[in-house]
Amino acid sequence: MISFSQPDVENFFQTFGIQTFTVSPDESQLVFSTNLNGKYNLWAMDLPNVFPYPLTFQNQSCSELKYDPKGRYILAVIDRDGDENGQIYALSPQGGELKPIRQQENERHMNLNLSEDGKRLYYTSTKEDATFLKSYGYNIETEEEETVIDGEGSATFLVTKSPDEKKFIYVKHFANTYALAYAKTGDGEVRLTPETDQQHTVSGAVFVSDTLVYLVTNHGADFSYLAKFDLEKGEFTKVIEVENEDFTEVQYDESTHSLYIVSQQGVSDRLYQVLLEDESIKELDLPATVIDGFEVAKSGNLYLNARSATRPPNLYQFKNGEWTSLTKYGVPGVKEEDLIKPDVLTYPSYDGLEIEALFFKAREEVSNGHVILWPHGGPQAAERENFRSLFQFLVHRGYSIFAPNFRGSSGYGLAFMKMVEGDWGHGPRLDNVEGLEYLIKQGYADREKILLMGGSYGGYMALLLHGRHPEYFKAVVDIFGPCNLFSFIESVPEHWKPIMKQWVGDVVEDKEKLTEDSPIEYLDSMTKPMLVIQGAKDPRVVQAESDQIVEALKEKGRDVDYLVLEDEGHGFSKKENEIEVYRKVLAFLDQYSK
Repeated sequence: MISFSQPDVENFFQTFGIQTFTVSPDESQLVFSTNLNGKYNLWAMDLPNVFPYPLTFQNQSCSELKYDPKGRYILAVIDRDGDENGQIYALSPQGGELKPIRQQENERHMNLNLSEDGKRLYYTSTKEDATFLKSYGYNIETEEEETVIDGEGSATFLVTKSPDEKKFIYVKHFANTYALAYAKTGDGEVRLTPETDQQHTVSGAVFVSDTLVYLVTNHGADFSYLAKFDLEKGEFTKVIEVENEDFTEVQYDESTHSLYIVSQQGVSDRLYQVLLEDESIKELDLPATVIDGFEVAKSGNLYLNARSATRPPNLYQFKNGEWTSLTKYGVPGVKEEDLIKPDVLTYPSYDGLEIEALFFKAREEVSNGHVILWPHGGPQAAERENFRSLFQFLVHRGYSIFAPNFRGSSGYGLAFMKMVEGDWGHGPRLDNVEGLEYLIKQGYADREKILLMGGSYGGYMALLLHGRHPEYFKAVVDIFGPCNLFSFIESVPEHWKPIMKQWVGDVVEDKEKLTEDSPIEYLDSMTKPMLVIQGAKDPRVVQAESDQIVEALKEKGRDVDYLVLEDEGHGFSKKENEIEVYRKVLAFLDQYSK
């Protein structure tokens, strides 16, 4: 018999991703952004056939796709090397030329909406107001453009339009936990939630007629629920809530007069259908645990981009009550059942607050006894039961991974999410420390065999934990993490700046707190070996943040390895770069886990 060797870590490098997708009106074609050739391009499948073929060769990330309701063209928002300055292009369904539609260098375009006849495009952009933003209506035929929404006092994002295109829903984003929705009508501006002193959010809204809006909000509650607003009567009504779940996204299915709602419950998602005739709700079975995007076709069929801890992103179709997998992405040479599903742990923090965490435990036969603490990014996000090739190859190599959803994480209610605001470096830091102590006491971790790695806010937390609790760690990996909260506040994108005072702090009023919580203040105790990784085009955490910490530590003679990716931003959009980073991370961890 022919025998095959066990899969090597290289197999885990060769997994593919899916950024976004769209479906033609007649459902004959599905277009998606994927990196089958190592870089993100637009590919398509002619349904019901599922063999993909390339449409473009731009080799750049795509953040949004929108099919013309008449099926004549596709709109795509594409940036360059991760700079997040998405430009709007049109593409024939047959592929080929990417025709510029709305372009402005160093500016960002987003939130595409198309009229039913496909002649008018509505979108939000930084091009005339980088701080508060504006939304525009653009006539594709005449190339005439008008401003439909002016931002004022906060970054303002277009959400949707009414069927008659006479009303627009938009959100004023004051903070990640404070975002109010308004309708612009012929009579002026109408707020969609009742006046209150309590901060709350609206995270999604849809018109089901020219005057009736359904929205997802946590107005007057800790968890988000479904509500409706009647524009004719000016009435807000709470409709449906599910205990301890945060509704996050809503879409309307005209064919069945129903809504589809995504709901987050900690580390996983739920999907519900609400029949509007009687406002009844039912949960749908899911083929995965985390939903990255979905689209409702005119037929009522549902299309989903979703993943699980042991399965990379895949596209699914829900038709006649059954799910069909349209893509078959996995780990080459590795059965899904051979990948590691995480255990969901809970532990009390220093003040009794319950923290939920994921623990990917290496199999006993390969375990090297080391545990990697992974504080997630965001910070107002969460580590989910979704696929990370980074996690799976490290677990395959013998490392266990501990990923706590510390205070400030999403999916645990508004009050929990607010706990990180103005406190980036105290409560969340101690939640991570208490998590390590819990692991040690429960026998999951050896105090002498702990490593530390994180990206974005997780990179910040890795730096801060290194500076304030170095005794726990043998080595540290920081992936584009801020090191200085003062310079970070000043260098973020302009439309982020209005939220920074509540989110992080004020550089004058909160000087003492920001100083205390800045990792750059703890250089003397950062004595463990470090690997720092940074994208040169990162608009969120600019390269100067990593440069600062690396230069300061090298001046003190510390062991610091620094990798800058010249053609990446806040993440890895090119497979060759991702592989380079993963190999370097693995070699670094292996060096210090012997």
